[in-house]
Amino acid sequence: MKELIFFENSPISENEFVLEKNNVSLYIKREDLIHPFVSGNKFRKLKYNLLEAKSKNAQQILTFGGAFSNHIAATAKACEIMKLPSIGIIRGEELRENLSKTLSQNKTLAFAVKSGMTLKFVNRTDYRQKVEMPLVQEIIQKSTSTYVIPEGGTNELAIKGCREILKNKDDYFDVICSSIGTGGTFSGLIEASKSHQKLIGFPALKGDFLKNEIQKYTSKTNWIIDDEFHFGGYAKIDSELIRFINDFKTKFRIQLDPIYTGKMIFGILQRIEDGYFSKNTRILAVHTGGLQGIEGMNVLLDKKGLEKIHYNDV
Repeated sequence: MKELIFFENSPISENEFVLEKNNVSLYIKREDLIHPFVSGNKFRKLKYNLLEAKSKNAQQILTFGGAFSNHIAATAKACEIMKLPSIGIIRGEELRENLSKTLSQNKTLAFAVKSGMTLKFVNRTDYRQKVEMPLVQEIIQKSTSTYVIPEGGTNELAIKGCREILKNKDDYFDVICSSIGTGGTFSGLIEASKSHQKLIGFPALKGDFLKNEIQKYTSKTNWIIDDEFHFGGYAKIDSELIRFINDFKTKFRIQLDPIYTGKMIFGILQRIEDGYFSKNTRILAVHTGGLQGIEGMNVLLDKKGLEKIHYNDV
């Protein structure tokens, strides 16, 4: 399919060596470089879902997300490339009261609209119903065929895509690390892992529900969740994390995001310092992208008078 040439031929960088300490080496797999707008795990999760939508002659794609959602931005752009109309159900009905103001202040939603996505804003109570909410049911009933992708993109087809992150050459590594949002990317990595490998997931949010979510998609047991580095929960950050992200970029010229990869790399380096890993351990950390959310986070940091994340200044 011509529309998917950009998917299949997307360049993926070689694993990038970052440091070696206590004979523990850390490499970063640059999934963030797959595509300028549909990068990292979002590319992986959307790939087979959009192929499925095309095979079913779907009339439109419908999905869900918050105001700064990487998933919303990536889905909008991918659908534009695939020539599929898209609808985003956005949490926060107050955002529609002055839409022009919202779009002028929110680059994520402005990007989604520019990419052709139709936005529908709903209150938080309705949003929890997802597909069952009356608005969504009405949209589905009016359409010949609506293909629904869940919030964050995680489903069986997403797991299939995320399995492709690990290649044969990655058998070299003893430990595979990934941040965790909904658990889809981490589940795919677990499924693709080899028996000698251990996987460590670093959640971006608080809560003990993730273990059950991951177990829905894999029966393997070679993984753990390290939940000590969420910095208070989803989208919660502090000055220490901001300084770390900025210092890491200065030293290694790799941009991390504050929601996912920044917390993961912070956690990995702390565990290395703590002596958690045995000597000669080879660690592969998956950079899952998520960089588009930095600008929105910087707006919030600026309002609070805090140091901002250095971005687009490499």
